[in-house]
Amino acid sequence: MRRLTNLDLKSYLFLSCAIAILFSAVILAPTGHHLQFFTRPASRAASILAHVQKSPHYLGAVKNTKSVSVGRNGVHSTSRNADESINSLTSKMAYEKELKVAQLAVARASILTKSVFAEKAKGTISKEDKSPVTIGDYGAQALIIAAIKHNFPSDEVVGEEEASSLREQKDLSSKIWTLVKDTKLEDAESDKLLGGPIESEEKMLEAIDAGSSAGGNKGRIWALDPIDGTKGFLRGGQYAVCLALMVDGDVKVGVLGCPNLPVDDSVALTEDIGVAASDKEGFGVLFSAVQGEGARSQPLTRGAVSEGHAISVKKITDVSQAVMCESVEPGHSSKGDNALIAEKLGISGKPVQMDSQAKYGSVARGAGDVYLRLPVRKDYQEKIWDHAAGDLIVREAGGQVTDIHGKRLNFSLGRTLDENKGVIATPANIHPQVLKAVGEVLTAK
Repeated sequence: MRRLTNLDLKSYLFLSCAIAILFSAVILAPTGHHLQFFTRPASRAASILAHVQKSPHYLGAVKNTKSVSVGRNGVHSTSRNADESINSLTSKMAYEKELKVAQLAVARASILTKSVFAEKAKGTISKEDKSPVTIGDYGAQALIIAAIKHNFPSDEVVGEEEASSLREQKDLSSKIWTLVKDTKLEDAESDKLLGGPIESEEKMLEAIDAGSSAGGNKGRIWALDPIDGTKGFLRGGQYAVCLALMVDGDVKVGVLGCPNLPVDDSVALTEDIGVAASDKEGFGVLFSAVQGEGARSQPLTRGAVSEGHAISVKKITDVSQAVMCESVEPGHSSKGDNALIAEKLGISGKPVQMDSQAKYGSVARGAGDVYLRLPVRKDYQEKIWDHAAGDLIVREAGGQVTDIHGKRLNFSLGRTLDENKGVIATPANIHPQVLKAVGEVLTAK
């Protein structure tokens, strides 16, 4: 497409230079006689942007900047504000480092979880709520929080685990430390970006305990589930390493490491995928998304991360052909209600059962279509770490995620989704149909 504008030459050149300078400031910062990655580009970009926006040429340019687009379908005239152009540029770069750190941290933690997954004895203990936790959960949380604190020391983390039981059970702590200290990425530069190895067993315990943030709607907070779907992990099924960055309660970056999902996005989900999983060659996917930039997928490896490729939900014209996903555990979702909803929608295929946010990833790349997590208890509140990353990835892939009342999930209220009940994730075009069927089934109870 060829674009022509009616900006006067001076304003046009000024804006071009401003954007070029802004790009340089975001990506590179001069230090001595060489250039290096700027640690926190957003603040430098904001400073330069403030100066640029005071210029008379800039002020003149932002007023009703019109453009003519010459394309296949003819000539179109549009209005474009120069603020929008520059703000779009800065927003697309604002979370570049956060995304890379999150991807690498999840990939490194997945190396540890895969090693534990291969063992028969996974060092399992029960928490106060009777849910299981393994040495893999603790080790993955330590590695990820250490990477976050190395790069963003002021950021908070809402993590699922804490280390008090490990301080009492020295043997268990020692076993986890043996795993953690030897876990690293094969790409030296990538591992260095994460801060390299954790210094000691005590530092490992401190990292685990650094996931104690109360959450909320102020500041930068990461939501972490080191092994989502621990029961699936224990039975040899699906699980996910999940990490999301929230800024003032809004999810900006989401990453899912799914070691047992097929790499190929086009592979259909099978009925046994939740119980007969494998992390052999051809399996292991890293899903990621940044708000406003779409969702992407790439193989989950031990090396550096790549840009990956764009993914999107399936374009469904007939909801009766949709593939439903649900949790394996009956305590996580009402399977009876799921069946009634499927009947209302005309879906005759058996639902695919799998644990973890691997369901979100499957919907995001079109392998699954409808993910329902319906309330089983009135007093149950979903945890933010169980949904934050997957919610963003599905929405950025063209899907819609709401609770059973059609409300967006609200991650700004603390460690739980206090205002939401249940979860519905689907391609956007069929969401109203699914939501209607859910409402009819639940109202009739």
